[in-house]
Amino acid sequence: MSAPLKPIYTMTHFPVVSSILSAQYLVPLFQVKYNFSRDTTCRLLKAGVNHTYLVTDGAHKYIFRIYAFNWRTKQDILEEMRLLNLLRAHELPISFPIADFDNEYVQLMHAPEGLRFGVMFSYAWGEKILQFPTALHHSVGITMARIHQVTENFKLDRVEYTPSVMVVDSFERVKGYLPIETEEMQWMQQAQDYLLKVYATIDHSKVRHGAVHMDMWFDNMNFDADLINIFDFDFCGNGMLCYDLAYYILQVYSTEKENMDVCKEKVAAFLEGYSSVTAISDEERALLPALGVSMYFFYMGIQCQRFEDYSNIFVNEVYLKRFIKVLVKRYAELNELPV
Repeated sequence: MSAPLKPIYTMTHFPVVSSILSAQYLVPLFQVKYNFSRDTTCRLLKAGVNHTYLVTDGAHKYIFRIYAFNWRTKQDILEEMRLLNLLRAHELPISFPIADFDNEYVQLMHAPEGLRFGVMFSYAWGEKILQFPTALHHSVGITMARIHQVTENFKLDRVEYTPSVMVVDSFERVKGYLPIETEEMQWMQQAQDYLLKVYATIDHSKVRHGAVHMDMWFDNMNFDADLINIFDFDFCGNGMLCYDLAYYILQVYSTEKENMDVCKEKVAAFLEGYSSVTAISDEERALLPALGVSMYFFYMGIQCQRFEDYSNIFVNEVYLKRFIKVLVKRYAELNELPV
C-alpha cells in the first residue's frame, strides 16, 4: 500500500497572487468608517487591475475601489486624491474621494496576498455611451480643456510618462507574451523605432506639460443629459497634456471605425470644443497620431504586466496579434504614419 501523499506546501494558507474581497463583508467596514446605515449594501461591479464596488446607503450611492496588490503605493494614491481634490475645488465634473470620520482617504485591508488599499468615491451619475452624438464630443473637448487649464504645470509625486515608460518598457513586457520573430512584433519594433525618433524631435517649449489623466475615454465617463462626469484617475501622472487628447481620439477611431466620415466629424467637434477653451499648438496637433500609437503600446504593456488580472484566456498570442493588426497598425495606417 502506497504511503499517503504529503502536502507540497505546509503553511496554513497557500499563498495567492490575487483575491476578490467579499462585498458582503466590506459593509461593516463602511458602517464603522463612514457611519453608513445598517441597510447599506455592496456589490462587485468590476474585477480587473483594480476592483470596483457599488455601495448603496438608502438614496445615496458611492463607488469603492480596492487597488490591486503591489499596484499603487499609498503615496501614489494620496497624490491621486490631491489631484482630484484640486479639480473638485475648481468645480470640475469629476468623481471625488470621500474621507472617513478620521479624515482619512485610504483604507487598509489585509487580503490573502497582502496589504491592499481602498478608497471611497462619489458616484458619477449618468450612463455610459459607446457611440454618442457629435455635440457631446464637443462638450467632452470643453471639459477636458477645463481640466487641463487646472492641471497644466501641476506636479504630481507619481510616474513621469517618458518615452521609455510609454514605448520601451511596454514593448519589453509584450515580448514576454508574443515572440519577437512574429510578423506583428517585427512591425511593433519598426513602430517603436519611429516613435522614439518622434519623441527625440519634440519642441517641448511648444508643448504643454502637467498632470494627465491618461485614460479618458467612454468607459471612464458618464453622461447625465448634457452633463459629463469623469472618473478613474488611476493612471494619472506627469506628462504632455496632449496625451489625453491623443488617447481620446484613438478611442473615437475605434468606436466609429465603420464610418470614417462620421469619425472625423466627431474628432473635429472634440478638438473644436477643446480649442474654444484653450489653444492646441501646431506642435501638439502634429504629435497626436504618433502619441496615439504610443498609447496603444503603453496599454498593451499594462495588459501584459497585469496578466494575472486579465487572465490568459484574454491575453494570449491570438489576442495580441489581433490587437496589433486591427488596432495599432490600422491606426498608424489611417494617420499615414511612416511605419
